[in-house]
Amino acid sequence: MNSTHSEHILRSYDQELGRLKGEIARMGEIAVAQIAAAMDVIERRDSRAAERVIANDDAIDQLEASVSNDVLMLLAKRQPMARDLREVMAALRIASDIERIGDYAANLAKRSIALNLTAAIPPVHNLPTLAEAASEMLTDVLKAYRVSDEKMARTVWDRDVDLDSLYTSLFRESLTYMMEDARNITPATHVLFMAKNIERIGDHVTNIAENIWFLVTGQSLDTPRRKADLTSRMEVRPNDTQ
Repeated sequence: MNSTHSEHILRSYDQELGRLKGEIARMGEIAVAQIAAAMDVIERRDSRAAERVIANDDAIDQLEASVSNDVLMLLAKRQPMARDLREVMAALRIASDIERIGDYAANLAKRSIALNLTAAIPPVHNLPTLAEAASEMLTDVLKAYRVSDEKMARTVWDRDVDLDSLYTSLFRESLTYMMEDARNITPATHVLFMAKNIERIGDHVTNIAENIWFLVTGQSLDTPRRKADLTSRMEVRPNDTQ
């Protein structure tokens, strides 16, 4: 194999990897936009716009299918090794996480339609703060992926504990409203599900950060995830309402 042919193969392979990263970047942009759009329809209580947010999830699904196809082609044609193999496998995993983030954004819009059938309660106004934190994490981890910066990814990974704390606070507030008035149970339940969707977005962002770390270093993060989600240990006692 002459050097010109080798250079052509390498250039072609780099272009294929570039296309893969471009598709993932596009997925990420749509996911960030979907989170913002979901928050907008929740705040405006606009069920018709919520339906459009739900329908837009198809674009992320289609891009994930395209990434999966490109990964299979790369594995079959190039048989990548070492860093190249990590690059391809990371793309597949990151695309899957972004697809799930898109699902959670669509779920927020779906739940908002049900929420619009009830009276608004104060905890719903704290959802945008939670969503903004998750969206900023997603934006930053996508940047870390674009520039292959494992330290930036680790910083985002560390921020998940802050998102958990916000979620726990909103969870506690929603329970308080449930206990104060039985009429709040239905809307507060919707808010709890929405908050959990956002918390799960943060979990998928940390998955992406871990894949970036492995992609760049060739090693798994050896630090256990810190969790500040205390909702599973909360007790609801009738005396609390008195």
